[in-house]
Amino acid sequence: MAGKLYLCATPIGNLDDITFRVVDTLKNVDLIAAEDTRHTIKLLNHYDIKTKMTSYHEHNKYEKAEVLVAELLKGTNIALVTDAGTPGISDPGEELVKQALAAGIEVTSLPGPAALIVAVSMCGLSSRRFVFEGFLPTVKRERKEALARLENETRTIVIYEAPHRFLKTLKDLQDVLGDREIRICRELTKVHESVLAITIADAIKLYEENEPKGEMVVVIKGKDEEEIAQEERASWEEMSVKDHVEHYMQQGLSEKDAMKQAARDRGLSKRDIYDEIKK
Repeated sequence: MAGKLYLCATPIGNLDDITFRVVDTLKNVDLIAAEDTRHTIKLLNHYDIKTKMTSYHEHNKYEKAEVLVAELLKGTNIALVTDAGTPGISDPGEELVKQALAAGIEVTSLPGPAALIVAVSMCGLSSRRFVFEGFLPTVKRERKEALARLENETRTIVIYEAPHRFLKTLKDLQDVLGDREIRICRELTKVHESVLAITIADAIKLYEENEPKGEMVVVIKGKDEEEIAQEERASWEEMSVKDHVEHYMQQGLSEKDAMKQAARDRGLSKRDIYDEIKK
């Protein structure tokens, strides 16, 4: 009978932020696959957990996932832990889960801390709709494409960033998004936890004078929908009303429907459009 893969959420800072179920599971599985065994041993020692560990990280995730799946198929029960938070969220655990499911292995997630949820819940920006981008790509072309997709994003945006790339990321965000309201979350759940409410421009000034420290969760206000509508209306104003209507008629709309759509684009009434093209 095959074993089971347990995705165990671990503390993102405060060691008390762990469930009884996770502790019990870590004690009773046959093997713990840890992103960094040197880091995880501190947690295991804190809870007197003696279970054998093996490393599973970004640089060995494909071949090591194959090894772990083979163990699971033999009947070994394995717990997967990341350095902090919930495995499989912006970390190599995603690959192991993918391979395990493909092999017919039962996978379950033991809920607990996730930095992005902690940050969104306490940042004071809209939490009704948000999008998680994780770490932005480091390859220039991929990074440019990722940022372009966010330019007109109306949902709250959440990203992770390392200190050595943080100032560059702020400048890239400003180039694409403009001077948005953001929250910079650091040391979450720890003694020196902080959430800084600031604009991108002011954050750039701050970190040009003060070296960023520690990994950060950045929560970015989504673009205002009315602002998007104004920009769209402004773009149409570069075209005459007559050309605007003809543009839609060339796409197969009747003159009546073309005027209606042009009026919608420009924030005008259909009568205004009619009067303009009949001059």
